[in-house]
Amino acid sequence: MLITLKEILETAEKRKIAIGAFNAANLESLRAIMEAAEELALPVILQFAQCHEPWVPLELIGPVMVETARKASVPVCVHLDHGETLEYLQAALKLGFTGVMYDGSTLPYEENLENTRKAVNMAEKAGASVEAELGSMGKRESGEGENSGEADSTKIYTDPEQAQAFVRDSGIDALACSFGTTHGIYLSEPKLNFGIVEKVRALTGNIPVVMHGGSGIGREDFQKAIKAGVRKINYFTYMDKAGGGAAEEYLQHLNKEPRFFSSVSAAARSAMKENVKSAMKTFAFQD
Repeated sequence: MLITLKEILETAEKRKIAIGAFNAANLESLRAIMEAAEELALPVILQFAQCHEPWVPLELIGPVMVETARKASVPVCVHLDHGETLEYLQAALKLGFTGVMYDGSTLPYEENLENTRKAVNMAEKAGASVEAELGSMGKRESGEGENSGEADSTKIYTDPEQAQAFVRDSGIDALACSFGTTHGIYLSEPKLNFGIVEKVRALTGNIPVVMHGGSGIGREDFQKAIKAGVRKINYFTYMDKAGGGAAEEYLQHLNKEPRFFSSVSAAARSAMKENVKSAMKTFAFQD
């Protein structure tokens, strides 16, 4: 069942959980995500990031994502992650995406706000919802694990008072906040400031807060983040890593036997599915 980002986050708010948002950078990951969600009977956010365009074009995988969501037995939001231009957001909306993220976090505040307002106007016309980012979680993930965690000097923590004005003046449905997470692989234990999330929620009338850089966080910290008001958790790097590890292990056990890509991709998909299921159980407080 295809629903909007706003609708799925209303469910999260009502149940006091976070909805897992998983990037489908290929058909294998798309199937892994959806099979996990349907087996657990949990709502899910199916995402595609603009930085994954070199792997598979949005115009190719986007319609598959939307149609898969429509036929799903669970509520699904099809969401654009880290849309860097308004033109790219518009392309996703035309394909039927029900949520879009405009990422102007690297821009000056006023320019970020102006473009976010335009994104909200575009999305409203398409019946979709908008996530925006204030602060910066650091370098955007590429799936290759080269980011340096705490050593990333591009991280900027969200100012809750600035967030109050940004949410009020932009009309967004969800806000990605920087409170100590980072994109990519963690090289050291993250130091999370849950007080930022709590203050953003208090000053904005409990806007759903989005946690980027969710891979690599421990269960206890996930639960603290959810209690603080995180309602959407982006998760990709470690899911992708699980698929890569499974593919490598499968090939190592073949010795000199014939190697077929279809079998390798099936092994990767199975591993990603189990990784996604584990994450979804954590976000929904299910053991």
